[in-house]
Amino acid sequence: MASSSRFSPLVLLLAAHCGLLMLASAHGYALSSTFYDASCPSAHDVVRRVIQDARVSDPRIPASLIRLHFHDCFVNGCDGSLLLDDDLPATRTEKNVPANDNSARGFPVVDDIKAALEHACPGVVSCADILALAAEISVELAGGPRWRVLLGRRDGTTTNIESANNLPSPFDPLNVLQEKFRNVNLDDTDLVALQGAHTFGKVQCQFTRENCTAGQPEGTLENLDEVTPNLFDNKYYGNLLHGHAQLPSDEVMLSGPAAPTTTAPIVHRFASNQKDFFRNFAASMIKMGNISPLTGKDGEIRKNCRRVNSKGY
Repeated sequence: MASSSRFSPLVLLLAAHCGLLMLASAHGYALSSTFYDASCPSAHDVVRRVIQDARVSDPRIPASLIRLHFHDCFVNGCDGSLLLDDDLPATRTEKNVPANDNSARGFPVVDDIKAALEHACPGVVSCADILALAAEISVELAGGPRWRVLLGRRDGTTTNIESANNLPSPFDPLNVLQEKFRNVNLDDTDLVALQGAHTFGKVQCQFTRENCTAGQPEGTLENLDEVTPNLFDNKYYGNLLHGHAQLPSDEVMLSGPAAPTTTAPIVHRFASNQKDFFRNFAASMIKMGNISPLTGKDGEIRKNCRRVNSKGY
């Protein structure tokens, strides 16, 4: 969606306030919550319908889909590069890096969403925007906040294995997590809020603080939130305060050397006020979704999220 690159300060302020404009690229293009209103007005409903159908047989899928958006944006920016399969020698998939291998999931559901959107609006909705829409819808379906998803991203044609190998890890100490978030212009409030996505879904026990000490196989799944495992709420933060963090990277937000003056007060805030958590989570998701998007004529609109258009579909 093209727009003038000469925005007045007042227009920028009003647009940002209304949630209609959060980022303008050097080419004058902007992400907008109304991007598909004319070209694919049913986009949100199509994505929602596919996710609703998928969660009937796979209750984990909402948590899995939001994680795909997170792992996509932290690498090349929010460009759908995570979705690309191996196509050697040109493309090495990000799906096989340690943070994603046998862990990132939900790709067939993304395929189903893309197929449904191609049927409704051929060649219009990008795979990167599918991940952004799926993340918001997944949170809402699990009882969490709603927000106006900013759209208009285009799909990248390359992957970035080096950056993918540096994704935030469940074993990172607090200072490393903070640095990785700062590298993509996310602050401590964003860190604590986005970690709150661990309020639903499951994790392999090999990544937990207990590290399969009960003798289970490494792939054994455990709830990230033992209190309300399928709901998106603020119980996760209460779990942390009671010493029940599942992941080492959750626990360090209270125990890290810098935690008392950085992340710990935010954990306490969110534990005591779910509305505060929801408001900040939505704001942080919008902020994360604005990491280096491709807009305008950059990138492409993939017809198959697993491969670039030049390779056919």
